Amino acid sequence: MPKVLLYHKPEGEIVSRDDPEGRPSVFDKLPYLRSSKWIAIGRLDFNTSGLLIFTTDGTLANRLMHPSFEVEREYAVRVLGELTPEQITQLTTGVMLADGQAAFTYLAEQGGEGINHWYRVILKEGKNREVRRMFEAIGLTVSRLMRVRFGPINLPPRIKRGQWLELDEKEIRRLLSLIA
Repeated sequence: MPKVLLYHKPEGEIVSRDDPEGRPSVFDKLPYLRSSKWIAIGRLDFNTSGLLIFTTDGTLANRLMHPSFEVEREYAVRVLGELTPEQITQLTTGVMLADGQAAFTYLAEQGGEGINHWYRVILKEGKNREVRRMFEAIGLTVSRLMRVRFGPINLPPRIKRGQWLELDEKEIRRLLSLIA
C-alpha cells in the first residue's frame, strides 16, 4: 500500500529538495522515510499556499499529474480589483499565455472587502504559475493564491499551515478507486 500525505503548504516554502538560495523546503517538514522517498504531486510556487499531496507511489503521482488525465485543480484567488463580465468571459474562454492558450473550466465570485476580491477557479492542468499569469494577462494582480482541491482531494480544514496529515489505508483505497 502506498503512503499518501496531505500537506498545507504555507507561503515562503519551495517544492524542491535543493535550492541554491537556501529557502525553506516543504520536504524539510515531511516525516522521514527509510526505504522510499516522497514524490510531490504537482507543485506550488513560493508565494502560493494550500494543498500539496505527497506519495511514495510513482504510478499514483503520474496518474494525478499527467495532463492527459485532466485532473482538476481548484484555487481560491484574491485579486486587487474586481473582474468585469468581459474579463470573466476571457478567463473562461481562454487567454493567450507565452506557452499557449489557458482557460478556467469554472470561475465564481466569492466576495471581498475594499479593493480585494476573492474568486474560486478550476483548471484542468498545472502549467507553471498559470493562475497568476492568466490574471496578469487581463491586467489584474493576484495578491493571494491558495490551492483548496487537487482532483478528488480537498484541503481538510483541520490541517493548519505547515502541517501534514497521512491518509489511512481506507482513505488511500478510496483515493485509488476514485482515480482508477
